[in-house]
Amino acid sequence: MTKVMAVGVFDLLHAGHLHYLEQAKALGDNLTVVVAHDDTVRKRKHEPVTGMDLRQRMVSGLKPVDEVLIGLPPSESIFDILDVINPDIIALGYDQDHAEEWIRSELESRGKSHISVKRVKGLSDDLDGTRKIISRILELSTKWKEEEERNA
Repeated sequence: MTKVMAVGVFDLLHAGHLHYLEQAKALGDNLTVVVAHDDTVRKRKHEPVTGMDLRQRMVSGLKPVDEVLIGLPPSESIFDILDVINPDIIALGYDQDHAEEWIRSELESRGKSHISVKRVKGLSDDLDGTRKIISRILELSTKWKEEEERNA
């Protein structure tokens, strides 16, 4: 059985997330998803819109997903979760900023060079990312507000 691991924030689930996880699942037999710890999201990106427990619950409901874990807090090494999951493949999303060669080098230095790293293809949709969706909502909100003011 080939075990695949996918990682991400998964804030405001959208079609890009589903596409990523479908492609990750296609790489093997079992897909374990690591949902980023809230503190990790705050440290690296932004304040999460939804908490990690809700994000874990939402991702676990997706068809391609076999198991979902919450990632370790940022005080831990991101590679420590590998001992829990024992993946054969780490699937990276097309837009994840992870440096593949750095990951491979770290895997080798930790005696885990048997784990392969594969980047999946992106979804060709203009709303395939959380930030894009939020921007579109804000844009539409402004437009609707202006229309309401004109019609008042």
